[in-house]
Amino acid sequence: MSKQQEVQDVPEEIVINKIYVVRTQKVMLDRDLAELYQVSTGNLNKAVSRNIKRFPEDFMFRLSNEEFKDLIFQNGTSSWGGTRKLPYAFTEQGVAMLSGILNSDRAISVNIQIMRVFTRMRQLLSDNAEMRLDIEKIRKKVENHDKNMEIVFQYLDELLEKKAITEVPRKSIGYKIGADKD
Repeated sequence: MSKQQEVQDVPEEIVINKIYVVRTQKVMLDRDLAELYQVSTGNLNKAVSRNIKRFPEDFMFRLSNEEFKDLIFQNGTSSWGGTRKLPYAFTEQGVAMLSGILNSDRAISVNIQIMRVFTRMRQLLSDNAEMRLDIEKIRKKVENHDKNMEIVFQYLDELLEKKAITEVPRKSIGYKIGADKD
């Protein structure tokens, strides 16, 4: 089996569904990464602790009790029950750093796939941000057009009022048709 085939063993949707937002960052939990790499969570965490200098707080952090409860609630799952320790959360940089300490072909190929998913997600967010800015510009233009149209209608109303006020019957000048001939 080639490395390329191994990457395709994990559907992209599964990777996407294992990315959570905690502390305003996209993260993956140690247990989910261990599952994808096909290693035990304990072995993954042992490898991390042997290389702890590679994982500063912005690469990896332990979830608080409250954050963990929120994740369980948001995802409606109880399959995380029975944990003795709160899970570690790895940011995109932390997942990239894992590739340096896990050397199995499976871990390397899954890591490549995860990095591609993170990149694609970032691109989608960037595209959405640009689209939101464009929509905001259009909305402002439409608001300005509405204000301008309102002003135009006010001027038209004023002109019609002035015309109604200043309009007096005029005396006709010229020949009348069908008048008496002398």
